[in-house]
Amino acid sequence: MKKKQPEQQRITALYARLSRDDEKDGISGSIQNQRAILEKYAADNHLPNPRFFYDDGYSGVTFTRPAFMEIMELAEQGLVANLVVKDHSRLGRNRLVVGQLLEEDFVRLNVRYIAIMDNIDTANGVSDIVPMQDLFNEWHAKNTSDKVRRVMQSRGNAGIPLTTNPPFGYKKDPEDKNKWLVDEPAAEVVRRIFQMSVSGLGPTQIAKKLRSDGVMTPSEYLHSIGVNCSAKLPAYPHNWCSDTVAAILDRQEYTGDTVNFRSFSQSFKQKKRLDKPQEEWKVFPDTHPAVIDRETFDLVRELRQHRRRPTKSGIVSMFSGLLYCADCGEKLYYSALGNYKREQANFFCSSYRKTPGVCTAHFIRERAVEQLVLEGLQRLLWYVQVFEPVFARDQMERFGLQEKKELAAKRRELDRAKQRVLEIDRLVQKSYEDMSRGLLSEERFATLTVSLETEQKQLKAMIPEMDASLETTTDKAADLQRFIERARQVTRLTELTPEIVHEFIEKIVVHSPERIDGKRHQTVDIYYNTIGLWTVPDVEKLEQQFLTHYKAMQKRRKKTA
Repeated sequence: MKKKQPEQQRITALYARLSRDDEKDGISGSIQNQRAILEKYAADNHLPNPRFFYDDGYSGVTFTRPAFMEIMELAEQGLVANLVVKDHSRLGRNRLVVGQLLEEDFVRLNVRYIAIMDNIDTANGVSDIVPMQDLFNEWHAKNTSDKVRRVMQSRGNAGIPLTTNPPFGYKKDPEDKNKWLVDEPAAEVVRRIFQMSVSGLGPTQIAKKLRSDGVMTPSEYLHSIGVNCSAKLPAYPHNWCSDTVAAILDRQEYTGDTVNFRSFSQSFKQKKRLDKPQEEWKVFPDTHPAVIDRETFDLVRELRQHRRRPTKSGIVSMFSGLLYCADCGEKLYYSALGNYKREQANFFCSSYRKTPGVCTAHFIRERAVEQLVLEGLQRLLWYVQVFEPVFARDQMERFGLQEKKELAAKRRELDRAKQRVLEIDRLVQKSYEDMSRGLLSEERFATLTVSLETEQKQLKAMIPEMDASLETTTDKAADLQRFIERARQVTRLTELTPEIVHEFIEKIVVHSPERIDGKRHQTVDIYYNTIGLWTVPDVEKLEQQFLTHYKAMQKRRKKTA
């Protein structure tokens, strides 16, 4: 049982609150003005042990305010005799919570509540009009929230950034607060984080490295340069966490884009923000200087989709997430447990690990994969650089054939869907006639009709999407040109890096090994980004292409001579 405190030890809590929306009231609504009114009232009415509490910048719809929570904790200990506010809306603008405080909590805690300007004093009882005041106070909060929402909607659609503080790595332009400038010390940390991700490290490993190197966290850095931010300082210096790193790696703003409407709140009473699907974001490209180029950002996004997790020995493979089983289609697991030697690291089918009877191991050493990929890339890059016009022509011809096949398949699927819709109409009509003749029961007719109409509804919803898919064509030429330009830059490839692997390799399909003449043979198909499966032309064709290329070079030399 809670011990009752002597009356002379109990305090009078003078409580002031000011939200961002109240600041427009000027000095009359300021914390200083509220304090002066409260202290004068306490002195004039001889209220014991006055003590001032205030929450600056907190909305009235939430009650998780530091000062108010402190008052309620003291009240639970029996240390609060009176709670005084300037006006009733300072207590809060949520009628349900305010009602519970007045009718239950303050009564249970023996706290006298006074709202000076509204002439409310629970010592004299609570008037029937107070619940109406609570309702009006809540309406005011809702109307204010709606106005703010409309303003933010208008600003967001105009391409103005909606974040209070720019992302770590940027700062506001002193001449225009709606524009961002690169904050070079922080931007260097961001670039380092992206570079470590490209090199194969995950968010947890990056955070560990930043901690060990004594790099300031975003909140530490902002506090060090005098910028107010909502994030608290970490309990331990330089205490980077994986979530912070992951959030930085996900920020498209680092490419120079403004991204609005990432999140939303379900109600003006709920301050928690929920994420919106990416297709509902509003993106405005190239609105501020980029910290990270788009190619690096896209590469990091691709790398993170494969979620390369380290083994128990802490080893991460640059090929993790890229290898697939040719038979069951599942990914191949990475293992480096053989005495923790990298030479023993290998991949094997995930289906085989879960249920051995479903598939075979498809076992392959990591070093074998590395050698095959390196040799394949060396041949491909050499071929592109020597026979670029031939390579580009062959690929465009292949793209054309592939696109024709895809379009033909889509048209067949669309025709089948349209025919099925008409067929369902005929089936429903026939079923109705059979029921009328007594050949089909009403129950059976109802069940059949519901099933057919559900199928027809789904098909009708799919048909517009299929039509739109037929009208949309992929710009293969632009993708191919980017691929060729990047291939030109890699002039001498002697070893693989995670960046090179994920920039050029789409997937690696591993077939089950075979025994031929007592030797182990295994087929590995390497699919490259943009061009898919590629193999170097046979020797005869290669010689012919080389001869044609040589003659063309000779002609160009003669013309320039």
